[in-house]
Amino acid sequence: MAEKLKLEVVTPKGAVVSKDVDIVTAPGYGGEFGVLANHAPFLSTIKVGVLTYKSGAQEETLMVSGGFCEVSNNKLTFLVESAERGADIDVERAMRAKERAEKRLAEAQAQKEKMDRTRAEAALQRAMSRLRVAERRKPS
Repeated sequence: MAEKLKLEVVTPKGAVVSKDVDIVTAPGYGGEFGVLANHAPFLSTIKVGVLTYKSGAQEETLMVSGGFCEVSNNKLTFLVESAERGADIDVERAMRAKERAEKRLAEAQAQKEKMDRTRAEAALQRAMSRLRVAERRKPS
């Protein structure tokens, strides 16, 4: 049996995941990265995106937003602002948020409003990540 990696995902509201897994892929600011058991220790910042983890044939995903992660001694800890499972995502709401963000982004670009554009881009990234995670959820 292959060695496992202890995955912990924690938000300000509490623990979301605490599980032994085979592999984790996450959205770092320097690009997506993957971690297996016995990985070298490191720290990374986390951006809005999709966190995927596998244990055997089972794959699960979370939408995560901003935070940090630490890899050390076969333990991977994520401290993130939020984490949502696909089953918890309201797809219609995420679609509306995506449309609003795209509209705001277009308006901000037309008016050359840097702050509005930055907020619209962040909102769009969150909505699109939620939709990607919701697409992967298992049917009920």
